[in-house]
Formats: sequence, structure tokens, C-alpha cells
Amino acid sequence: MSRLLYYLYARRLVREVKSRPTPGHIGIILDGNRRHGRSVGITEPRELYDLGANKLDEVLDWCVELGIATVTLWVFSTDNFHRPAAEVSGILGSIEAKLKALACDPAIHRRRVRVRAIGCRAMLPEPVLAAITEAERATAGYDDLELNIAVAYGGRQEIADAVRALLNGMADDEATLAEAVAGVTPEAIAKHLYTAGLPDPDLIIRTSGEIRLSGFLLWQSAHSEFYFTDVLWPAFRKIDFLRAIRSFQQRRRRFGC
Repeated sequence: MSRLLYYLYARRLVREVKSRPTPGHIGIILDGNRRHGRSVGITEPRELYDLGANKLDEVLDWCVELGIATVTLWVFSTDNFHRPAAEVSGILGSIEAKLKALACDPAIHRRRVRVRAIGCRAMLPEPVLAAITEAERATAGYDDLELNIAVAYGGRQEIADAVRALLNGMADDEATLAEAVAGVTPEAIAKHLYTAGLPDPDLIIRTSGEIRLSGFLLWQSAHSEFYFTDVLWPAFRKIDFLRAIRSFQQRRRRFGC
């Protein structure tokens, strides 16, 4: 009976959400893997992060159904490198395996999903970099849905890297100090962000009950709407996703005005 009620409720939510404009770009902070693992008796890092990685397939199904063009998932932050070595190894191993799977997943190719990684790649080990390259090359020609995997990502690091890249470009052009100072504008910095060329997120969802961004898309989220849910990431359901979209649709966006 509970399955039937869930199915009927999800169908009603889908109809409701589809009747209104949906966000073009959704960012999701995937939080709560460890707590979910403890709740189901899983402590081995690789096993519990594989649970979270497998949730991605469902999220893509939901995005395709609603016609959402871009989704950015924060899977590993620069701060996560400070966790115990076994846990870091488990997370990165799970990310590597998932990227390899995406490169040859028939559903990814059928839906023409372009996979990209955003973050400080210099911080990542070679096997993860190789998996990123494989997934990006295999999907480079697609444009129906943009899937961005934020790995070794930190918002402050991204802004610092963007400013550094901007100034290095000016130095290459032999700009004077005064010219360089004048050239540091929001528009110029935006061109050097990891997400250059992508639209800013309309909606950012964070799972697990934490009510903060923790550095996710700091620059890009200036006008984003936020939705926080207590549901832990591996237990995140379609109705939780739909409720987030519905909440977004019920708001009046002001864009700073």
C-alpha cells in the first residue's frame, strides 16, 4: 500500500511541477553519506560512498523527465582532503569508478549527456584525472543535458584560481599594473571560473539538514534560490527532488532588486 501511495503522490507532484517553469540549472550539495552509512550498518568508506554515487543515475532520470538542462553535483571538496586517508581513498575511488561507468553508460549516450569535471585538478591523483578525461572525451559532442561533477572543488579556491588566471593572461599581454588593476572586473573574472560558459544555478539543494553552502559555487550563487532538506543524500527520493523544485516555483525571484 505504501508503494502505491508513493507512486501516486510522485505522479501528482510531477504533474504539478511540469505545469510551471522549471529551473534551468540545479546545483546539489551531496551531504549525509556517512550518517546514512551508520544508519544501515555500513562503515567501509568505499561501500558507503558507492551508495551515494549510484544515486546519480536516479537524479539524471528526474532531470531528463523535467527537461532540466544543467545539473552540478558537489561530490568532493578541497576541505575533504583533510579527512582520514582511508576515507579520502574511498571517496576518490568511488568517484573514479563512477566516472568510468558514465563514459560507457548507454543511458548517458542515449540522452546525450555531456559530462564535465570542475575543480582544482592539480589536487587530484592520476587515476581520477584519467577517469575524468575518459568521461569528458566520450561525451564531448553532446549538449542535451550538462552534468558537472564538482570534485576537489572549493568556492574560494575557484575565485583565487580565476583571478590568478586573469592576471597571468594580462602579464602575457605585457599589461601595465594600472591596466591590470582596471581589468579586474566581475565580467573578466567570470570568464576564468571553472564554470565559464555555463549559466549560473537557479536552484541549489543541500541534503542532510545542514543549512549552509560550505563554499559551493560562491560566485555563481549570488542570485540562486536555496532549498535545504533533512534527507540524507543516499536516501534522497524523487519526491524530495520534486518538493525542492515546487518550492523554487513558489518563490518570486528578485535577482537583487
